[in-house]
Amino acid sequence: MYLLYQTRARHNGYILVFAIVFLGIFFTMGAAYLGLITSSARDARFGVASAQALALAEAGIDKAAYQLNQDSSYAGETNTELGNGVFTVSVSNIDSVTKLLTATGYVPNSSNPAATKTVKVNIGISGDVVSFHYGIQAGNGGFSMSNSSSVTGNVYSNGSIVGSGGNNISGDVVSAGPGGQVYGIHAGGSVYAHTIGTVGTNTTIDGDAYYVTKTNTTVNGTSYPGSPDMPTASPPISDEKIEEWEQLAAAGGTATCTDGSYTISSGEVNLGPIKIPCNLTISNSSIVTVGGHIWVTGNITIQNSAQVKMAPSLGATNVAIIADNPTDQINSGTISVKNIATFQNSGTEGSFIFLISQNKSAENGGYATAIGLYNQSSAVVAYAAHGLIPLKNQISLKEVTAYKITLKNLANVTYDNGLANNVFESGPGGSWGFIPGTYAITR
Repeated sequence: MYLLYQTRARHNGYILVFAIVFLGIFFTMGAAYLGLITSSARDARFGVASAQALALAEAGIDKAAYQLNQDSSYAGETNTELGNGVFTVSVSNIDSVTKLLTATGYVPNSSNPAATKTVKVNIGISGDVVSFHYGIQAGNGGFSMSNSSSVTGNVYSNGSIVGSGGNNISGDVVSAGPGGQVYGIHAGGSVYAHTIGTVGTNTTIDGDAYYVTKTNTTVNGTSYPGSPDMPTASPPISDEKIEEWEQLAAAGGTATCTDGSYTISSGEVNLGPIKIPCNLTISNSSIVTVGGHIWVTGNITIQNSAQVKMAPSLGATNVAIIADNPTDQINSGTISVKNIATFQNSGTEGSFIFLISQNKSAENGGYATAIGLYNQSSAVVAYAAHGLIPLKNQISLKEVTAYKITLKNLANVTYDNGLANNVFESGPGGSWGFIPGTYAITR
């Protein structure tokens, strides 16, 4: 009996030991499992918060793009509440047509966030690229030179190119079409025309000559008789594009005129984008800073040491000052620059002020001056695809395009290579948009 009892007691002791060990293992495993569950739950909560923070940052980016298309001066915002958190956005300029957007999302707040995400992306505005490849580009009205005037650059004309002797063109010279004719000039490059030279006037070509007929011409390069006529060229800016820029100007507001004129005669004035429904006069050493396109539905006069300069914020984006009266393009829409009026770019290389006239007198057989530049005035680019531009009296410009162009009295056009790739603010429909490949999550 005693042995039986002793055996049972020993057996129960084993069971107790096993039970204790089992319970120890159970509680250890349970604790580990509970810790795993807790960690997973914590990770899950953090993952949700991180996803929410990223969504907030991206919402901030979207908000910034929308605001910029409503107001170009938008500079960002701080701690904007949305959903389960807040976002902060900053806007910095890369150049005149590109900005960097940086947005950070915080959950639940920025002072003690459970999760934070930052997104950066570049945003750009669509722009019109307008290319000028010649110092002078003339339409069917042609191009004439006299009195020691000169061009530093190439010349392309749909009409004749005529000099009076001693007129230098440093680059190539093209008079297009079967009626193309060049004479009375000294060309530093090659000349392309159906007819080169004329009786009684010397023509000198340092480069090659491409022609059907040649008379009284010295060719220092190689002559190519029987060459095909060069094709005529369209003006680099279409009327439709100019109309778009006019609408951009009008979107900036409409000026109030007094007695049919908007006059700036003193002090410093910021102007543009704006529509001026009358004549515009800038004079008497006044300083006008242009911040966008200007559309004048009458005539423009800039004179008496007036200064017109681009706003530095425009960067490499060009700006147009347009004279265009859609109801009378024969007698109105002219520009006169005289008496040492000067023009200045934004300070960024490749930026230019464009003087644009839509006067069509010359194209219709008239003699009205679309853009007149006189008396040591200095403009950057003059453009009158349908009109006449006469240049005289030591005028110096970067490029001239017109239906008909005349240079006299030491007038000079010196082509700027930056004109091969001009960026203008785009017309209606243009907006800020994300640049592919620039999106990045930084933290």
